[in-house]
Amino acid sequence: MHITLDNRAALITGGSKGLGLAMATMFAQAGGHVALVARGEAALEAAAAAIRAAAPDATVVPIAADIRTAAGCAGAFARAEAGLGQVDILINNAGTSQRGPFLSFSDDMWEDDLSLKLHAAIRLCRTALPGMRARRWGRIINVLNIGAKAPAASSTPTSVSRAAGMALTKALANEFAPDNVLVNALLVGIIESDQWVRRHAAEQRNISWEEWKVEQGQPVPLGRIGRAEEFAAQALLLASEMGGYTTGVAINIDGGRSPVV
Repeated sequence: MHITLDNRAALITGGSKGLGLAMATMFAQAGGHVALVARGEAALEAAAAAIRAAAPDATVVPIAADIRTAAGCAGAFARAEAGLGQVDILINNAGTSQRGPFLSFSDDMWEDDLSLKLHAAIRLCRTALPGMRARRWGRIINVLNIGAKAPAASSTPTSVSRAAGMALTKALANEFAPDNVLVNALLVGIIESDQWVRRHAAEQRNISWEEWKVEQGQPVPLGRIGRAEEFAAQALLLASEMGGYTTGVAINIDGGRSPVV
């Protein structure tokens, strides 16, 4: 089975590294065009160059924007449309895993987490949906984590914002299904990405990255952490015509780690 995107255009937030870059690369190789949104211009340009090398026929639009604000979301979407013509696929992937003891987080820290992970997704969906509805074709994928279904102790604020993202997914899926706009969520377990590289470095332990990956993979039923390409492949399926009868689901991409299906 060969999955193609047939010139569909995707806007991917958090697109310059990790899972976002893996999705953008795979989408471009499958015949799609991509707009990458992130804050760091240097990382964006490097990502765009890598995607163009992997998929020379793809249009790649790097967009430096802070989507924690309404103006940042509006500007990013406008630039994506200008560069791609339209947005058929929206991937809400931006976000960090901010967690710790509940009493340690201030109002400002909560606001920052919700602005990036929830409010940005709401704003971008609200901007993208009218065009998708008019064309009677659209795909929205919200990248969350398995804490949305099974929040652990000291997992706020990220588990709360991700759970809200899962509710948003189901509500939009039900509302826009008659317009052939499919809305799904992918819930991340431990998957090799820039975020986990940073976490390894922050621990400041005398252990290599490869050794750390083996250690982190031990509690996972599959016995290892995931690869970004494995995650991207599931996103590609949902974004394509082959995923045309799947909407309103939250799929764990976690090697079986989550206690909740």
